Amino acid sequence: MLVVQALSTARFSALSLRVVSGASRRYSTPANIPDSKVWASVDEAVKDVKSGDVLLCGGFGLAGIPDTLLGALAKRSEVQDLTGVSNNAGAGDSGLGKLINTKQLGKIVASYPGGNKAFEALYLKGEISLELVPQGTLAERIRAHAAGIPAFYTPTGASTAVEDGAIAVRYKPGGMSAGVEIPGIKKESREINGRKYVLEPAIAGDVAFIRAWKVDEVGNCVFRYTAQNFSTVMAKNAKLTIVEAEQVVPVGSISPNAIHLPGIYVDRIVQATSPKKIEFVTLATSGAKEDTSVTPEKAAAQAQRRYIARRAAKEIQDGFHVNLGIGMPTLVPEYLAPGVRVWLQSENGILGMGPYPTKKQLDADLINAGKETVTLLPGASVFDSSESFAMIRGGHIDVAILGAMEVSQKGDIANFMIPGKLVKGIGGAMDLVSNPDKTKVIVTMEHCARDGSPKILKECALPLTGAGTVSQIITELAVFDVDRKNGGGLTLIDVAKGVTVEEVKAKTGCDFKVSPNLGTW
Repeated sequence: MLVVQALSTARFSALSLRVVSGASRRYSTPANIPDSKVWASVDEAVKDVKSGDVLLCGGFGLAGIPDTLLGALAKRSEVQDLTGVSNNAGAGDSGLGKLINTKQLGKIVASYPGGNKAFEALYLKGEISLELVPQGTLAERIRAHAAGIPAFYTPTGASTAVEDGAIAVRYKPGGMSAGVEIPGIKKESREINGRKYVLEPAIAGDVAFIRAWKVDEVGNCVFRYTAQNFSTVMAKNAKLTIVEAEQVVPVGSISPNAIHLPGIYVDRIVQATSPKKIEFVTLATSGAKEDTSVTPEKAAAQAQRRYIARRAAKEIQDGFHVNLGIGMPTLVPEYLAPGVRVWLQSENGILGMGPYPTKKQLDADLINAGKETVTLLPGASVFDSSESFAMIRGGHIDVAILGAMEVSQKGDIANFMIPGKLVKGIGGAMDLVSNPDKTKVIVTMEHCARDGSPKILKECALPLTGAGTVSQIITELAVFDVDRKNGGGLTLIDVAKGVTVEEVKAKTGCDFKVSPNLGTW
């Protein structure tokens, strides 16, 4: 054997080069490539899923949904009483909706199941169980088990129904009027550095169904745009991870720098055959034509929402990182002052979200938290749900603007459910309000409910999304600052044009102070 050592005096002064000659090349590990993990039959690939398993299902809305695998499992009617873990409960015959339709699910663990009306009806009638989990907590509970962590403390959900276990897991047959069969899960809490946290247990999956864009034959995966969402943490978690690939590529054809999920986490690969779907196709409008089909009442409501959004836009400064809730908050960017540029964050994995696409730009893998199609700005980045909520809980977002059903004078917010009537879900809202000292929480909403009752109250009657988290309330009548750090209290700082303080008092369900520098807009 000949060994040559060379020292470079130019660029690599500390590097020694060993050149080894011999009959064969030597490696610390074998050079041959492991056997392929690709299965020819999707039916065979899912054959080991059994009744009672915890099934982790990747996807957000309809982006990144493993419908090829779910379709194969739906044909196995003997597999029953599954626990489905996913952000959503599917929609129609997609996602967990496939297994709801075949009655193979006994329980769903989800963040926002309300998009599936069939599931919502089953839950309210006591025919299926639901563990409702904040979206960021769901991602972190899945990630924790994958990392060997049995539980963790989080500020998300503290002093809410999540901590108290006030959301029933299952009603008795007949629904809410018949009583609760399985009560909600109470959480342990403790104070750390002056803040309250709840203890959340990790979720352990038996099987994970994942959809990826490119997968090589040994399981290295690349996801495309927002189709990544929960998929990476779910794949790392389960005892058996099966990936349906849009493209199966040879080993070595994916750059190591581009791999989102290393092959060590993947057990089986099948070819994806289900088409991509879009839940809400939302396109940019040219503004050339006025919609004459809108009724005067609806036109007035739209104008009111835009009036509120215009005022909220004044709270946004140049360079801010901003998260906008679904609905009215999404109108805010239209009214930013000239020269104000912001980075919009979407909790399903975007920083640098752009406007709605043209028809030519439409992409099923690029959606916002409301499942609407969007675009990306230059400089944007995409990432998984765990990363997204680390940004949020860590206070890296400057402003979060949310809608609400009720807000209290202490800054409590309720915006996710009406017990026994509406189970849309928590979504990312509890996480978005979990660090109000670093992220300013602004609520935009109508001042009164449809029946004329006030939505700004002394105490919220509905289950809380966050306690003492709101810093500002903006309605079509008024703007209030909330003194949440000193136990609560509202100060009226602005009134809408033509609105008097007396009118605001008459339509507000609590006392408030009036700023000596009361403004208008």
